Amino acid sequence: MIVLSDEPLGLVGGGPISVTEFNTLRAIAPRMVAADGGALVLHARGIMPEAVIGDLDSLPDVVLSDYAGRIHRIAEQETVDFEKVIQRVQSPLMVGVGFLGGRMDHTMATMNVLVRHASRPIFLLSDVDVFFALDQGLHEMELEPGTRLSILPMAETGISATGLAWPLEKAVLSPDAMISVSNKVIGSGKVRIETDAPVLITLPLAAHGAVMAKHAQGGVRAG
Repeated sequence: MIVLSDEPLGLVGGGPISVTEFNTLRAIAPRMVAADGGALVLHARGIMPEAVIGDLDSLPDVVLSDYAGRIHRIAEQETVDFEKVIQRVQSPLMVGVGFLGGRMDHTMATMNVLVRHASRPIFLLSDVDVFFALDQGLHEMELEPGTRLSILPMAETGISATGLAWPLEKAVLSPDAMISVSNKVIGSGKVRIETDAPVLITLPLAAHGAVMAKHAQGGVRAG
């Protein structure tokens, strides 16, 4: 393990990052790890990362020099830089920016990695959303009524969900058939989702605190 932290850890990729999402990240996780090109983002802001992890094919010599001793070159090409990082860091809460948006193949690869590591406490931010995976099983969240919630399967998945304007009862979701997009939290705000396989969840960025609170304290997401 390259970085082992008992505090929230920020993961920074090389994709587009808005001021809003970066400031949100900094408020959550003062310690940072760069995934390859994410080192350029931190270097431009004068931030020293705990580590820089990746194949490092996009970093100029000045960054490699300034971050000497924190560079971890992973030469294999079977995994993307995002996965190289999460395989080598551990924290009760990992929050990433710079992994969504930009090139669509990079975004799709990120979605693939998230769902394959759905048991890990990983949340990704954009300037409008918080994006994460729920592992197989029962999960509970408390959200503000009216909050937008989307459930995106990456494989055929049996799922039940309550506390939503359009509840699901033993429904079958699939990436090539039905998905649940732009659903809405209703009632008391208590949402229960039970799924047979990992699924991806998107919520508005403003909801990040509600879904990260347990992890910031070393808790778990599953109900």
